[in-house]
Amino acid sequence: MDQTETRVSSGGIDSERVAELAAERLDWRFKAVPASAWGTTVAGFVAGGPSLEDFGTPLLTLDESALAHNLRTMAGWCAAVGVDLAPHGKTTMAPALWERQLAAGARAITLANLPQVRVARAFGVRRVHLANTVLDPAGLRWIAAELDRDPDFSLTCWVDSVRAVELIEEALGGGPGLPGARPIDVCVELGRVGGRTGARTLDEALTVADAVVSAGRLRLVGVSGYEGALAHDAAPESVAAVEAYLRDLLALHDRIRDRGLLDAADETGDAVITAGGSAYFDAVARVLAPASDAGTRVVVRSGAYLIHDDGFYRGISPFARDGAAVPLRSAMHGWARVVSRPEPALALLDGGKRDFPYDEGLPEPQLVRCRGPLPGGAHVSAMNDQHAFLRDAGVSVGDVVRLGLSHPCTAFDKWALIPVVDDAEADRPVVVDLVRTFF
Repeated sequence: MDQTETRVSSGGIDSERVAELAAERLDWRFKAVPASAWGTTVAGFVAGGPSLEDFGTPLLTLDESALAHNLRTMAGWCAAVGVDLAPHGKTTMAPALWERQLAAGARAITLANLPQVRVARAFGVRRVHLANTVLDPAGLRWIAAELDRDPDFSLTCWVDSVRAVELIEEALGGGPGLPGARPIDVCVELGRVGGRTGARTLDEALTVADAVVSAGRLRLVGVSGYEGALAHDAAPESVAAVEAYLRDLLALHDRIRDRGLLDAADETGDAVITAGGSAYFDAVARVLAPASDAGTRVVVRSGAYLIHDDGFYRGISPFARDGAAVPLRSAMHGWARVVSRPEPALALLDGGKRDFPYDEGLPEPQLVRCRGPLPGGAHVSAMNDQHAFLRDAGVSVGDVVRLGLSHPCTAFDKWALIPVVDDAEADRPVVVDLVRTFF
């Protein structure tokens, strides 16, 4: 753990509950854990200073030095440009990592659905930004009950139609035992033709805003959107499309504010305008900055920055595109063993689609453990469920290959417990922690 990093919770999560994860017993449920560790606790096992060599393959690991670097880098950037950060917790679904993000200054944890929110509440997360529309009646009643039970809990979700507002009101409007004490905070979501969810025009979005203000069980706190559905690269035309959308989002905010629809949120300092995945958060900060002058919080929701990667985000991250002196670093690696070399230029690794992400690019072979870098032409050409096809690598049966991975969201969901090593560049990395996920 980086000694300069504060580990006392900022109040945004129950640190004692997170600390209890260290007492979990290790057993067959965790595919990353060697059988020799079964029966010990997480804390007891880590205290023994296990080496990466004690673990089998396939394996996903995190690099502690990269995690600490990425936390500092993003927190410093947000402070410098004057935006709040509500990192998307769905990327890791790891309360121990959420705790570090909150302690580093994050204002809230963003989540995508109610099962994820329930995980957050189990660990006492106090501020949740639910980047979705919730229409499940049972789920809405559960949110209302949580708001009534815990006065320190706040949740903001999205709506993009008058019908959605009506359905939420119906779900919360009656029935035995409904608390009904606090309204649910909502943002009006603006979308784009061809994009994902969100009202397609400013006029439609304004109609939704009026419906929210007229509703008895909702409070309008701002506007929201997701620009990542509009582009997938850093080409000038892609960035221009993102910026045009963000200008519309700002225009919606201004029109809603001019009509006095944010007055209730202003009274409590909760007015917000939010966008920003992990690819264009620089544009979000730049284009939406004027909203902060009116007293609205500008919130980016980047989730992948903490883990970063050796693929999609390495190429599109704003810190890579603007030539930042201190870019983010990939904090995740895959490890797989050569189990077959049936042809001179082909080797089969024992890790496949069930172990490593492949939706944003195939794994990148980097080095052989204890032997050094692989030749430049080495590449993974395909993956099966349990195997990767490694070509032109010059490896031998039994070699353990480190893989660079693309897209942390679809890496973490394959592992319930992930070892954290002190330094993934070392010949013999030492495991210093085990991170529990809840997918």
